[in-house]
Amino acid sequence: MQSDDSKKPPKRPRGEDSPRTPARAPPAAAGEGSPGPALPPDHREWDAEQVCRYLRRCGFGEPALLRRFQESQITGSDLHLIDETRLEGLGVSSLEKRSELIKILQQLNQYTDIMKVINDPVHGHIELHPLLIRIIDTPQFQRLRYIKQLGAGYYVFPGASHNRFEHSLGVGYLAGCLVRALHEKQPELQISQRDILCVQIAGLCHDLGHGPFSHMFDGRFIPLARPGVKWTHEQGSVKMFDHLINSNGLKDVMKHYGLVPEEDICFIKEQIIGPLNKQVEPTSWPYEGRPKEKSFLYEIVANKKNGIDVDKWDYFARDCHHLGIKNSFDYQRYIKFARVCEVEGTRHICTREKEVGNLYDMFHTRNALHRRAYQHKISNIIDTMITDALLKADCCIEITGSEGKKYHISTAIDDMEAFSKLTDTIYHQILYSNDPNMKAAQDILKKIECRELYKYVGETQPKVLIQREEFKSLPKDVAAAKPEGIELEVELNAEDFIVDVINMDYGMQDKNPIDCVDFYCKSDYNKAIKISKNQVSQLLPVIFAEQLIRVYCRKTDGKSLYSAQQYFVQWCSQKNFSKPRDGDVVAPLITPQKREWNVSDLSQSPAEKRESSVRTRLVFK
Repeated sequence: MQSDDSKKPPKRPRGEDSPRTPARAPPAAAGEGSPGPALPPDHREWDAEQVCRYLRRCGFGEPALLRRFQESQITGSDLHLIDETRLEGLGVSSLEKRSELIKILQQLNQYTDIMKVINDPVHGHIELHPLLIRIIDTPQFQRLRYIKQLGAGYYVFPGASHNRFEHSLGVGYLAGCLVRALHEKQPELQISQRDILCVQIAGLCHDLGHGPFSHMFDGRFIPLARPGVKWTHEQGSVKMFDHLINSNGLKDVMKHYGLVPEEDICFIKEQIIGPLNKQVEPTSWPYEGRPKEKSFLYEIVANKKNGIDVDKWDYFARDCHHLGIKNSFDYQRYIKFARVCEVEGTRHICTREKEVGNLYDMFHTRNALHRRAYQHKISNIIDTMITDALLKADCCIEITGSEGKKYHISTAIDDMEAFSKLTDTIYHQILYSNDPNMKAAQDILKKIECRELYKYVGETQPKVLIQREEFKSLPKDVAAAKPEGIELEVELNAEDFIVDVINMDYGMQDKNPIDCVDFYCKSDYNKAIKISKNQVSQLLPVIFAEQLIRVYCRKTDGKSLYSAQQYFVQWCSQKNFSKPRDGDVVAPLITPQKREWNVSDLSQSPAEKRESSVRTRLVFK
């Protein structure tokens, strides 16, 4: 991130100070035409009498209101906690007066909270609250500078050098954009400044738990290194957030900026991972950080309901920018049409019915990015090779955690002090190590450096989805599918094969995510409706999930690759998987043996298909 502060050397990633100029400035401290001495410049030092004096100068001089403020002993340090509900309890019955008073109090806070401006290559100049800057300026957050957003994708796409750090800044910024838009459009939602800050912090910290090379660590390495442990980067983010707050003494800073740590830390973690208490009854409200009336706040950072959230918006825009791929989804348009409606007693974020086509395009963009970049076959090969290297080096590397205890790569997730030291730099730590026990791991990484990669054998699709518990046995199945009647110079074993099972979907497995989206119409902005796929277009997908099976060979010589291709095509034939695209070329003696693989349905009329079927039966009879 590039700083715009030319006056003094900035801290990372600070930019120029940008005091927010409110629509109307608060009255002068001395008070124009009002009795009494000057008020202290920092409103957080005001006592209850000084708060009432300020309210009188702002035009809120009703004796009953001022008396209730004094009786409640509301001081300057309490003003940030004032929201719609509190004002209503203080007797401000008019919605217009409540909104005006909250606006004045927000403007008051803006004079003491100096925003920071950061020049982001995707979103332009973005403003971040000083509390967010305090979080950013911690070792635990700065660690994200050293974790590639797309992992091994950088080895395939030269521009994909961006890191989790800048993505996290973008998500925090977009979270603020969406929650503020809802606050401005619908003041009746009673979104407080506390809510806005907490949503931004959740966006900022949602990826703190990523390990080296991002999804490679929790998606490939941990399941192999610790098969009995179910661990996700969201769990790591919640634990790392606690570590960040506690080790940097930020609870007092949170209080200074108006947060209530006991409630708000819980709310922030719930936005990242979901309900913290898994024992709650299904019929009750599962969250503790915010009441059911503010359920829509949980749909901004990580939307468990339908997957439309600011995390996707940022990585769509940022990844496309760095990959050189066009991004067709416009999040700014979505924000313009977003509003909250009540659906079966719960408030959800909805959008205009005319945006349904754009949302289908958004999920199609996600699927396209997975196919073209995130699941690129060479990127996945390098991910697999780095995983193999980490597995071989795991027992040789020691990382010091809390109280001096030592951890390995795979066990560092148990201690956040140790895990905070684990980044992509582990790659070069292994590569340049003088430890002779590292040789096996180093040999793999040296092959990556010389582009001597595992060989891609082929890709197929199963007709019935393969379950996760079956994944381990797949290399053995491929090795057992040795074709008969074909002379092979190299015989391969299960250890020579890598079988990569990739689930491709629209983000909700086999479900259509748009079925979980609520819409509203121009004729009634408060009534939520559903829109079925058939109401949109006949050209939309019928199936929303599929599996791809890719096979790689660890042996890289030509004879081994030829053998691996024969094994693979024979295995596809036996399992009744789809015909590999290059099957006729790499295994011309095997593909003719399977009747279904030799019937072409392309551009045939029903009569031609029947005739072709008859010919096929005669040939294979």
